[in-house]
Amino acid sequence: MMTNAWWRRVATSTALIATAIVPAVPATATAAAAPHSPSHPAAVIRPADTVFPTSPRELPEPPPADVAREELADLNIDTPHSMEGYSRAKFPHWIKQYGECDTREVVLSRDGTDVQQDEKCRAVSGTWFSAYDSKVFHASGQLDIDHIVPLANAWRSGADEWTTPKRRTFANDLVHAQLIAVSASSNRQKGDQSPDQ
Repeated sequence: MMTNAWWRRVATSTALIATAIVPAVPATATAAAAPHSPSHPAAVIRPADTVFPTSPRELPEPPPADVAREELADLNIDTPHSMEGYSRAKFPHWIKQYGECDTREVVLSRDGTDVQQDEKCRAVSGTWFSAYDSKVFHASGQLDIDHIVPLANAWRSGADEWTTPKRRTFANDLVHAQLIAVSASSNRQKGDQSPDQ
């Protein structure tokens, strides 16, 4: 039996990410629209003149306590929603982001080192560190792109009431700390567990 405290932690962890969602880059975005920020300073030219960050990303640090308290005070805590009607298909993911590059390939390039891609933007070589189990990989096929807040967890926390475009934005979020390349085995072991779990 799950306690109210447990659901409060789930709702908090999910809402902190979900409420910060901003519109994703349209699928038809050009290279000029690629993200560029201090946390992603390096960019390289890829096939079809696509440009996006390639330096490995460090996981974000928690916000300062005063910021966390302020954000928590604004949260609406609710009972978990039913899983009725849930389907991963209701969160269209791995959409085209830049040229031939879909969300998965962008994350693989961002989270790896020395990543080489073919003309279809598929990662054909590189090195990836899986933060979930501290393993190193040299083949992209051994990696999954994890939704840190799982899609099913988001559904239970209110995404069942979102529009499909908003669910698509959430499932392909390259702006916030929502997607990470990790070993397929660790991602599948995690399953639908929320961040606090």
